[in-house]
Amino acid sequence: MRETSARLLTLLSLLQARRDWPGQLLSERLAVSPRTVRRDVDRLRELGYPVQAVKGPDGGYRLDAGTAMPPLLFDDEQAVALAVALQMVVTSGAGLEEAAARALTTVRQVMPARLRHRIDTLQFTSVSRGPATEQVESAVLVAVSGAVHAREVLRFDYVAPGASPNGSPRRAEPHHLVTWGGRWYVVAWDLDRADWRTFRVDRLTPKIPNGPRFAPREVPGGDVGAFVEARFQGVRGPDGWPCRGEVILDLPASVVSTYSRDGMVEELGPDRCRLVVGSWSWAGLAAALGRFDADIEVVGPPELRDAFARLSRRYGVAAGW
Repeated sequence: MRETSARLLTLLSLLQARRDWPGQLLSERLAVSPRTVRRDVDRLRELGYPVQAVKGPDGGYRLDAGTAMPPLLFDDEQAVALAVALQMVVTSGAGLEEAAARALTTVRQVMPARLRHRIDTLQFTSVSRGPATEQVESAVLVAVSGAVHAREVLRFDYVAPGASPNGSPRRAEPHHLVTWGGRWYVVAWDLDRADWRTFRVDRLTPKIPNGPRFAPREVPGGDVGAFVEARFQGVRGPDGWPCRGEVILDLPASVVSTYSRDGMVEELGPDRCRLVVGSWSWAGLAAALGRFDADIEVVGPPELRDAFARLSRRYGVAAGW
């Protein structure tokens, strides 16, 4: 019975993965006879899944949309993926946080104990969102998050940019699993370098078992989100962006505040304001300020004024002046 249930779950997963499945191909994937596939399809139909027969030389099956929602079945990888997606929605600020939290609770309640434990240890912080750029195996996410949850030293091989493809052995105290710009990172205290590091999860291979338990340190500044943002801005201290400038814009402060999330805006009149803002480079800062489409007076520093001059020459050439 257990073997049949597992095969039904695999069959359902396959039918959800693509539109049409030839019957012979399903038989090969499930390592059973075509007759057994037909019986399993009948069982899915009895459970409420609208599996349609596909006519043609090879014959086959298709999972269509039904009029009612049948019981939902997930394999282990799908269950972990669903939990990760729901946790990201909970912190997304998209207005669906409460519904996502309730859905996550519902999914957790019907999971077997072994999966529930994996989900409970899979906790992360979403710092900056973006489209996924690198694929990470759910088993690696669970292993890293489990080490964070258990406060155990994470032992892993890490492939740094330009380094050996086999990676180098590392030891670190993992403190937070975070997402930034579509990638997964673990914020950790590097035991070999005695410093804080952010490791890309898609570049590490955990080693089992983990190392000893550790007493957690406090992330610099006490806020993991602010710490990660500062690191990716090229800053190692608490002072913010590496390039910071001050300008006066011929725009209302209310307008500038809307589009300058991390800048300091001071109203100087009904249509004039002072803006202090930073960026990862002087050219990037000048270009960002140019997007306001208003007259700009540079207060300082000289590096920002020079960046405007360079962009002016380039734009002039582009315009054919």
